[in-house]
Amino acid sequence: MRSRDSAGIIGKLDYKRPGVKALYAVLFAVLVLISLVCLLPPLWLLSSSVKDIKEFFAIPPTLIPHTFEFGKLADTWRELDFTRLYLNTLLLTAGTVVFSILFNGLLGYFLAVLKPSGSRIVFVLVLWTMLLPNTLGMVPIFKNIIDFPVLGINLTNSFLPMWMMAGSNAFYVLIFKGFFEGIPPALIDAAKIDGCTRLAIFFRIVVPLSVPVIMAITIFTVNAAWADFFWPYMVLKDNNMWTVIVAIFNMKTTASLDVQFIALAYAIIPPAILFLFFQKYIMQGFTFSGIRG
Repeated sequence: MRSRDSAGIIGKLDYKRPGVKALYAVLFAVLVLISLVCLLPPLWLLSSSVKDIKEFFAIPPTLIPHTFEFGKLADTWRELDFTRLYLNTLLLTAGTVVFSILFNGLLGYFLAVLKPSGSRIVFVLVLWTMLLPNTLGMVPIFKNIIDFPVLGINLTNSFLPMWMMAGSNAFYVLIFKGFFEGIPPALIDAAKIDGCTRLAIFFRIVVPLSVPVIMAITIFTVNAAWADFFWPYMVLKDNNMWTVIVAIFNMKTTASLDVQFIALAYAIIPPAILFLFFQKYIMQGFTFSGIRG
């Protein structure tokens, strides 16, 4: 019997065949080409952000600047107050992560571990929300934001509406539920015998065992919150509360094109750094969500 030691998607012995090698070479070339196509826009953006104004509008355009004007970066940062924009976006993102993990995780725990009477109805309702188009809920949600039920308060110019919406993500609930169902029931039973309450079991037993799924959801949430535009634009009317993306949109008619490029470069740098440092968890998260889905 031939060895099937892994060498990608086929065995090592198959890889030695000329036809298979040629196929791998073609696939590799195609992947390199696709990677270059994907990398070209951000590279062009970063390159254009340090060009002088003449080279910026020069025809034919250049990918590598002849001169580097790094002073424009500092001027744009100061003039647009990117320190405040970054802090606002980080605060929005941090709250979104906390709400996503805490409330979606608790509901997943409720459906996967506690399973009280009526839990199947709740699960069906969660699935049902995934069938509704997002546009269907925009008007009711916004009406609730400007006149919050029972309390009758206006939640505009605060991050709380985005945080609450993040805490009711049906997709995350399903991911948590699927992961929690894989935790051995014996661990839960042992904690009950030791006198742990249901919440104590969640925070002391379930959460420490759920680091992989928590990391995956955290990374997905950070990327989504950092790039979120619609609800921050609708809710944050005070320019002192604007996030990076909202500020960039609002400057489209007032700032010059080269300044807009610099602002866009500032916007994509944090997600790029996040990917570089946590790419292992990102790929694990895609694999995990695909398997559980």
